[in-house]
Amino acid sequence: MTVRASIDLGTNTCLLLIGEWDPKERKVSRTIKDLSTVVRLGQGVDRNKRLAPEAMERTLNCLRKYADEVKVKNLEPKSVICVATSQARDAENGADFFQKIEKETGFRFQTISGDQEAKWTFEGGLLPQMDPTRSAVIDIGGGSTEFMSQKGGLSLDMGSVRFTERYLKSDPVTDEEFWACRDAVEEMLQKAKAWRDSNPSEMQLVGVAGTATTLAAWHLELTQFNAEKINEVTLTRGDLHRMVEELKWRSVEERKQLTGIEEGRADVLLAGALILWRSMEVLKFPTLQISTRGLRYGALQNN
Repeated sequence: MTVRASIDLGTNTCLLLIGEWDPKERKVSRTIKDLSTVVRLGQGVDRNKRLAPEAMERTLNCLRKYADEVKVKNLEPKSVICVATSQARDAENGADFFQKIEKETGFRFQTISGDQEAKWTFEGGLLPQMDPTRSAVIDIGGGSTEFMSQKGGLSLDMGSVRFTERYLKSDPVTDEEFWACRDAVEEMLQKAKAWRDSNPSEMQLVGVAGTATTLAAWHLELTQFNAEKINEVTLTRGDLHRMVEELKWRSVEERKQLTGIEEGRADVLLAGALILWRSMEVLKFPTLQISTRGLRYGALQNN
């Protein structure tokens, strides 16, 4: 048995996967550990184009703990496949920060392009029973949103953190802020229409990453994260619309009280849910299947 690990460092969360690796099938045969920590590395990057000192410190603290986790499994941090996404592409001081990470933890990060992120997320995001030829993946991150199918995909610069900081500044949000954000989402989604038209109309949309899994956990009223139950969830456009409307009138503190919504995601969940709902409407996907897998699985399959 071979044990391998990967880290997906996004704009909002940092995820660690440790799994048993099947070299013949080139996939994880059993998940040993799957950890997610909200680090908000992308804090202020949309505005300042730099990583904030407190965001870097939160991230370093998380990665120090992850280094301990992999060492317990007899893995060297330098052997872990580590990928960084949107915030690293946008930040002027990203390269210096990743040098510091390597020095302090041993983790060596590669910054991947939006196209690479979309491809690896598609390959890693599908659950075993899903048909790759009939599935399309949406990954709403903190800084960007990826759409992907077997025919290809695209990355758009809209995400839950980026659009919260840009548009949803009041608490609770005002109608004017909400409509400005919705208009911006719909304008951005026009760039995805050609991709949608190139795929069969009956494609099943699969939602990966924190926005989708948090909405599923809220839908199920889960008091603890349960991947098995979340992977069974299918949400309709109506479900998403109702969730958006409820998040819209609630304050961040009130959102934190909703069963299934973790504290570190409550402030940016409305923007993420809005992107997800409008993506389903504009691109004509009636339902959304949820998957707790994603980029961290695809990164292992491609390295």
